[in-house]
Amino acid sequence: MMKRRDFLAAGVAAATVPAAASAFEVNPKFRPQEVRISSQYAPGQLLILPRAHFLYFITEPNKALRYGVGVGKAGLEFTGKATISVKKKWPTWRPTNEMIEREPHTYSKFVNNDYVQPGGADNPLGSRALYLFQNGRDTYFRIHGTTAPRSIGRSVSNGCIRMINEHVQDLYERVPIGTVVTVL
Repeated sequence: MMKRRDFLAAGVAAATVPAAASAFEVNPKFRPQEVRISSQYAPGQLLILPRAHFLYFITEPNKALRYGVGVGKAGLEFTGKATISVKKKWPTWRPTNEMIEREPHTYSKFVNNDYVQPGGADNPLGSRALYLFQNGRDTYFRIHGTTAPRSIGRSVSNGCIRMINEHVQDLYERVPIGTVVTVL
């Protein structure tokens, strides 16, 4: 059941989405679609193939729902296994210290302070975020929405897996805490 706070936040965010962002059409190959997949992955797992720019949610043996994603730039990508240990709607965000060091001009409002950007339409994590953990520790990598839908199908992020907001909202409802994520 949707809480009043979530309903209001979604309404405010939807009302503030720039017209150009809402007019963007994702390449049809990156729209969610059912596909066949190797039987080595169990239903309920997520598989991410960064070089192909796809995330697969395994729905049953040999079947998956495939989504297009944007991924990390060379040298910033996450690989390995993780578990979704936290899920947030309209998450807050702060770049990592490494991101601020790499691009101080881009992240100038975060330099020498503890400012955290509130959730909303202009937040880089978009409408939903799934937090990846390994051995109980936050990896600081996320599967999340984006304010840059044109980045889907590209390797441009600081390592996180980006999805169209509507797509990550769909995935968010499908995957529970504890979901295993494999990034190859």
